[in-house]
Amino acid sequence: MLHPRTRLAQRLLAYEAAAGNGAEPSEFVGFRVCNKLRQPLCTLTGIARYRMLLSRALTLAKAEAPSLCALQLAADGSLQGLEELGVGIDKDQIRQAGVILVARLLGVFLTSIGEGAMLRLVASEILPHDSFYTTGNIRTAFDAILSEVDELQGVSTRLAELAEEHPPVTQALLTIAGNVQSTATLLTVLVAIKSPKPN
Repeated sequence: MLHPRTRLAQRLLAYEAAAGNGAEPSEFVGFRVCNKLRQPLCTLTGIARYRMLLSRALTLAKAEAPSLCALQLAADGSLQGLEELGVGIDKDQIRQAGVILVARLLGVFLTSIGEGAMLRLVASEILPHDSFYTTGNIRTAFDAILSEVDELQGVSTRLAELAEEHPPVTQALLTIAGNVQSTATLLTVLVAIKSPKPN
């Protein structure tokens, strides 16, 4: 059985590959995912802490995928050495190394900033919009879940608005609103992991 983080990493790579926005070869899609997460994570944690955490993730990933030893961490937190990584290594190995690195990145940052914050960031930066999961007017098995996601996001927003109007319970309402938003994010990630892979 694959670890949930590995399944999520595989899905993130599949969605990013389907988006086809990068100029790099398709086997480098995992490193494109890391790069898309770099700026928001740097904003959230600061560049020094981001570099420290990514360095930890890269060290763990290198133990599983020695081909990643060609990669180095630049001062701005970007990954360098992709050209060397592609020399003499099978494309499937490069893709798998990308999955391992993204899974380790998720794990390290989940521990550091918390599950809710990390999954919200992943959902906003990498996962497709809800409309991706539907084709025309044909309902998918995940429509009902995504409908609940919309409802939960609305509830979270309304609770946050009520919090401002009722000072005696402001903190409690904001906490509940955050928990509801986290649940919505988890449902989005669940759909992303379990729905059919993008072509």
